[in-house]
Amino acid sequence: MRLCFTLLLIFFGFCVFAQSSNNKKAQLSYEKAVSLFEKSDDLAAEQMLKNAVEADPLFQSAYILLGNVQKLQKKYTEAKAAYQKSVLINTNVSPIVIYNLAETEFATQEYDKARMHFTTFLISDASSDQAKKAKKYLLDCDFAALAIHKPVVFTPANLGKGINTTDAEYFPALTADGETLIFTRQVNGNEDFWTSQFKNNVWAEATPLSSRINTLKYNEGAQTISPDGKYLFFTGCNRPDGLGRCDIYVSHREGNDWGEPYNLGKPVNSEYWESQPAISPDGRTLYFISNRPGGSGGYDIWKSTITDDAKWGPAINLGPDINTMYDENTPFLHADGRTLYFSSDGWPGFGHKDIYYSRMNESGKFQKPVNMGYPINSFEDENGLIVSADGNFGMFSSNLAKGFGIQDIYSFGIPESAKPLKISYVKGIVKDKDTKKTIESNVQVIDLKTNRAVFDDYTDPETGQFLAVMPVGSNYLFNVNADGYLFYSENFELKQGNINQPYQIEVLMEKIKSGANVTLKNIFFDTNKYNLLPASIRELDLLIDFLQQNASVHIEIQGHTDNIGDNKLNEKLSFDRANAVNNYLIKNGIDTNRLTFKGFGAEKPLNDNKTEADRKNNRRTSFVITKI
Repeated sequence: MRLCFTLLLIFFGFCVFAQSSNNKKAQLSYEKAVSLFEKSDDLAAEQMLKNAVEADPLFQSAYILLGNVQKLQKKYTEAKAAYQKSVLINTNVSPIVIYNLAETEFATQEYDKARMHFTTFLISDASSDQAKKAKKYLLDCDFAALAIHKPVVFTPANLGKGINTTDAEYFPALTADGETLIFTRQVNGNEDFWTSQFKNNVWAEATPLSSRINTLKYNEGAQTISPDGKYLFFTGCNRPDGLGRCDIYVSHREGNDWGEPYNLGKPVNSEYWESQPAISPDGRTLYFISNRPGGSGGYDIWKSTITDDAKWGPAINLGPDINTMYDENTPFLHADGRTLYFSSDGWPGFGHKDIYYSRMNESGKFQKPVNMGYPINSFEDENGLIVSADGNFGMFSSNLAKGFGIQDIYSFGIPESAKPLKISYVKGIVKDKDTKKTIESNVQVIDLKTNRAVFDDYTDPETGQFLAVMPVGSNYLFNVNADGYLFYSENFELKQGNINQPYQIEVLMEKIKSGANVTLKNIFFDTNKYNLLPASIRELDLLIDFLQQNASVHIEIQGHTDNIGDNKLNEKLSFDRANAVNNYLIKNGIDTNRLTFKGFGAEKPLNDNKTEADRKNNRRTSFVITKI
């Protein structure tokens, strides 16, 4: 912008309307101001220009430069007055003066006047880059004029002295359980990661994240953390292993520390600029910012998805549904896997970067972005928003008044219209049933509606812990398996409007031995029928995998019912259901000699059948190991 204004000064020297002052004092002050302006000494230049117009109230060039200097300092009210004065002196001014006047009117919420002057500017200039921006400003005027009169509730709260200091803190990242915060702190020009735990409703004093990630030589920043807190994706710049100026790296948590970060390499990174990663809750899709060729504007949001061979797939631009000819940045994909928050100065808003959200539809297409509204967004730049897993509050960084330092991290309530879809999560620990020692195991959470994994990872090798998010509105298979153990089966039914507290469980894994019993909680039949429903297939395939990996194991498949109805009919129904499972296993390659099946009817209840929940538990399919 300064270069533009400097060129404008040169332009003034050759324009018929550019004029010097006959007042020597005014002219000398003006010339000094030009020199100071070129040296970026804006305050001194501003004072010289005020001296110039005081000495010569009709000195148009001085008023124009005064407006430019004040506009650079974001003194929009003062700049507007200077531009207005210049136009009153002589309406024959450069179109760019009218454009600058319109910008200051927009910044001071005079949208009708701004619209008029942007339109006037376009009459003189309809094809330049400035004209494209003026056309965009006309859309901003229409949006802002309405939004300013329909404010949303916005009461930002400082996260406190445990997080914020006299230094700059920004780019917060939060785990799904809301207990761990990782953020960037800049000290003496060096950016590092810090972390804090939420205890007793207060953020504890932050500590450096890890010496394996933080460095003195390079800056680390613009990070995102997976919902379970195990994977940290971040931006590293000017590193020896970098492909471009800034690349995206990842580190995996190992117990209480973090592993050495590594460059994601191509095709995520390139010889261009990649930054500000955002990982999907299933860990399979990475969203990030890049200025590589093939985009819509300068900086766009791109994505890469892990392929079947466990490699990052090609970088794909999100296209015109999200990206504009201007800049998009700081993407954040909520734990619901569908709601994307990001900043942009290309969609209708308040002129600079505003925060928007977009929802992915059932076919995987992001919908038209929606502005978060005023005063969350303003004429200043807003970016770097993250939203808690429950969708109730967001976090961002700002230099609001009465903060602790240069830039602090704040939280605020998310307006109802901008909240993400509801989610829940299952958090727990996996132990050996007999020794109670933690064991490393594979945890899978499968959406039975789509047959897609929303989580497929290993527990922490040191702590045995895991956390998996589950969007509300579906039915989920939960499976845990480890070498030498029976697999563990659970089902989570998350209906809309029936959201309970997140699940906290302790999984006790039983070693493979004769007599061991497993209830298959994701085998489904219609009422009084024995045909396997499609949602049962994933659990049956897991049972097949178990039998193939443990070729010496023989099992008896058992069917059970509740006590409602005729005992003989219940016994036959349970027999037919066990047989249906038996036939599926045989059809898919399991030797019939390893299988037996039996129906017990209501003979072996788990509960007393007094409530529907008890009866539901009693209606089950299980298997018992009969021989090894």
